[in-house]
Amino acid sequence: MTEENKKNEETKTVSGRTIGIDLGTTFSAVAVMEAGKATIIPNAEGDRTTPSVITIKDGERIVGKIAKNQAITNPEHTIRSVKRLMGTNEKVTVDGKDYSPQEVSAMVLQKLKADAEAYLGGPVENAVITVPAYFEDAQRQATKDAGKVAGLNV
Repeated sequence: MTEENKKNEETKTVSGRTIGIDLGTTFSAVAVMEAGKATIIPNAEGDRTTPSVITIKDGERIVGKIAKNQAITNPEHTIRSVKRLMGTNEKVTVDGKDYSPQEVSAMVLQKLKADAEAYLGGPVENAVITVPAYFEDAQRQATKDAGKVAGLNV
């Protein structure tokens, strides 16, 4: 591949808006640089953080505050703290269907991406996702894979 082709490939992968995501075990947040300053993007519910909780029932996925609220009445359909499983082969089972930690994390990332797109008024393609310093390579790669499943260049 020529230097020019390499440069064009790199440009393709970095086009579009870039967001920063703190994908947390309990809560997650998304931000964007505006006028040289990081701005936390409020989610659809108006909060600055989104619970990293997913409820799956009858094929419908609910992510965030509503899922967290349903965790009490619907614990068998609720997934939380999946970040602890990142980089492992463990699965979470809901309604007889297995989900990898990457798939579940991607659901949270998709919500954050959608909230960012609504706030910014356009598509978001790129993200920087934070991981804890103690994460091993497998955990870092699993987080990157979750971002790709969510439709982001990470």
